[in-house]
Amino acid sequence: MDTEQRTARPGDPQEELAGRLRRLQELSGLGVRALARDAGLSSSSLSRYLGGQTVPPWPAVVALCRVARRDPRPLRPLWEQTSSPLPAPPRAGRHARPRPRNDLPRDAPDFTGRTAELAAVLAAVERHRVVAVDGMAGVGKSCLAVHAAHRLAGDFPDAQLYVDLHGFTEGREPLDAESALRMLFGALDVPSERVPRQGVEELAACWRAELAHRRVVLVLDNAADAEQVRPLLPGAGPSVALVTSRNRLIGLDEVPPVSLDVLGARDSAELLARASGGADGADGRLAREPEATAEVLRLCGHLPLALRLAAARLRRRPGWTVGILAERLGQGADEFDAALAMSVRQLDREQARLFRLLGLLPGVSFDAYLAAALADVPLGRAQAVLEDLDDAHLVQQPTAGRYRLHDLVHQHARRVGERQDTAADRERALGRMLDYFVHAAAAADAALSHPAPARVVTAGQRPSALPEFADKHAALGWLTGEYQNLVGAFETAAAVGADAHVCELPRFLRAYFARRCGTTHLNALFERSVAAAERVGDPLRLGLVQSDLGFARYNAGRFEEAEAAYGAAAELLAPDAAADAELALRKGYLRWDRGQVEDALELFCRAVKLYGEAGSAAGSAHAGAAEAWALLQLGYREDAVERARAVLPLGRDDPSWPPALTARIVLGMALALDDPDAAVVQLRQALAAAREDGHLHNEAWCLNCLGVALRQGGRYEEALAVHREAFALLDALFEEAWKVRYLNGYAETCRVAGLPDEALRLHREVLRLGPGQGADREVAAAHEAIAIVLEGSDPAGAAHHRAAAADLATGPLAG
Repeated sequence: MDTEQRTARPGDPQEELAGRLRRLQELSGLGVRALARDAGLSSSSLSRYLGGQTVPPWPAVVALCRVARRDPRPLRPLWEQTSSPLPAPPRAGRHARPRPRNDLPRDAPDFTGRTAELAAVLAAVERHRVVAVDGMAGVGKSCLAVHAAHRLAGDFPDAQLYVDLHGFTEGREPLDAESALRMLFGALDVPSERVPRQGVEELAACWRAELAHRRVVLVLDNAADAEQVRPLLPGAGPSVALVTSRNRLIGLDEVPPVSLDVLGARDSAELLARASGGADGADGRLAREPEATAEVLRLCGHLPLALRLAAARLRRRPGWTVGILAERLGQGADEFDAALAMSVRQLDREQARLFRLLGLLPGVSFDAYLAAALADVPLGRAQAVLEDLDDAHLVQQPTAGRYRLHDLVHQHARRVGERQDTAADRERALGRMLDYFVHAAAAADAALSHPAPARVVTAGQRPSALPEFADKHAALGWLTGEYQNLVGAFETAAAVGADAHVCELPRFLRAYFARRCGTTHLNALFERSVAAAERVGDPLRLGLVQSDLGFARYNAGRFEEAEAAYGAAAELLAPDAAADAELALRKGYLRWDRGQVEDALELFCRAVKLYGEAGSAAGSAHAGAAEAWALLQLGYREDAVERARAVLPLGRDDPSWPPALTARIVLGMALALDDPDAAVVQLRQALAAAREDGHLHNEAWCLNCLGVALRQGGRYEEALAVHREAFALLDALFEEAWKVRYLNGYAETCRVAGLPDEALRLHREVLRLGPGQGADREVAAAHEAIAIVLEGSDPAGAAHHRAAAADLATGPLAG
């Protein structure tokens, strides 16, 4: 209510006060509407105050002085004079108590979730009397603090105070501690003669003394840093304070923090529904369009501010569908962008540069090594800047050393970078990022493939800092954590025409794909690598990629295409003995699976010779192990065992190394007929090594071989169990080609275990899958096995299957 409304006379105190208020407006540099908004007044009331038609209430004068950053105390006598004959507001003293002040903003009617966080805030207040709520822009810090203050109001009857410290307000400097303290003294109506005239320390001491005998709840919202907040905190006594900031207030050691993350999926959906209005607080449009609603939640990033803004747009536009809202949200920046921009403006030059460059990342999760490469700074410097960004809640650190960007923050960083950085700077940063991923993947591949020699990196420059991998498990963990980024880097390289990186990156992911991802995606990557290598025009690089593509085709059961790729690589790789040896080994695998067993054995022997000429002991071991397996399958058991025993010692340090694993399997299978129990021991050792290595394909191979050995020993139930376990692995990997290799062995175990129907089903599964996988040997063996099962019950059917087997003219079946 206005204190007084009358016409001012020239020279009277009211006109003098109006003139002083107009001077405050000039000092603020704001128009009437903007000044009214910042002072918390209506523009019509402010116009009357400035024109002298109305005497403002004292809190309005204080608010205007606060905006203009002037001391209101000199105006108090003039204001009291203009307010006569009305009495001045009562002052606190022995016989008069001021009416309790409540400045708290309205509690959010749609406050949703935050049960654990609210409990943490209330517990911190009870134990420490002060709590700091921090989090990124729009995450709901102020809403939580105000909600908690309303909950506490009954226990703090002397006053409920709220101050916006404007730490991150567009167009405003943060409120200094002295101005904030003077506002607070005014809010408690502390007589001016008791308030020190200058000095923040003196003011802070006086403020603590005033609070010592009161029960006050104080919300200090939107703090810039610890230094702004510290003088405003209560000292001894019962009063409490709730502080919010986008930064972690690390300088307030004694104040417990409560950090907010985005809302969970269920709470996000509930908030969107409640804020959108409608019956029972839930807009029916959301229920009618669940897919569009899910997209809105995704685009809002589960941030309360973004969700409320989206809900407001939907509530005010009854003609919109949720799909239209999702489309509009997907078109670009909104009010959330403006809020986030204030956080970015608080950064120094180095911090802001790294933040912008993070927008180039293909994913939202990263480590300090990648940040160092991206910004071209030392690793230690990158770590320090990331900690600063983490404290500013512009990046998050979900686990030690691992950072992530919220989706909306990531998009904002990208947009800011596009506006502020030159195209050349962004292109160089992208190049450094791609160099990093290739070289880091190469380091991980070398650790994963040890003791095989590391593949040579020919793309880009080596970054100054790369992760170090103590063993293959550390390398596999890194590749797993970076998988999405690595694929994203490949896509980025393809998009910007970085053909050398497109050629290289998949080569260093082969060992990882073999353990975790199967063959389908790797085939797609190598197809694009071949096209890139053709554009680069380097014959050796093209030959290597063609060989890799052929091996990926082979593992996917695409034998004709594998043969074609190997043919294209042969001439290109002939000058390089190691690459030619690898090609011979791979061609041997293909020939074997196509039933050309003598050719396969010859190729394995040739690979042993070429690897020897290239000085590659590890390569010779790979080829020697393959030779041992082929000899065993062809019936040369003694030669196979001799070859396997020669290979086995090379894997003494790592029993899961593929040549050592193959050698152990050869030794186990060689014993299967004569000494099944000894064979089981060998194969269980091989299985344990494969599991320790995390190579799921090798684990499935060991399980199936173990099933054969258990069958040979008459342990049918155990054999069936391990076969089923193997096929569960292959189902998870979607590896149809690998299933075809083992189905006949599994079916034979079923037959001897008294499950003929299941045996027939599995053999017929080979007939269904085999032709599409180029598995002629397996298909022929399945026909022969079906004929045996049908011999007594269906002679004609048996004859048909025998004829089909003869037509394929295959070699013997393994297992």
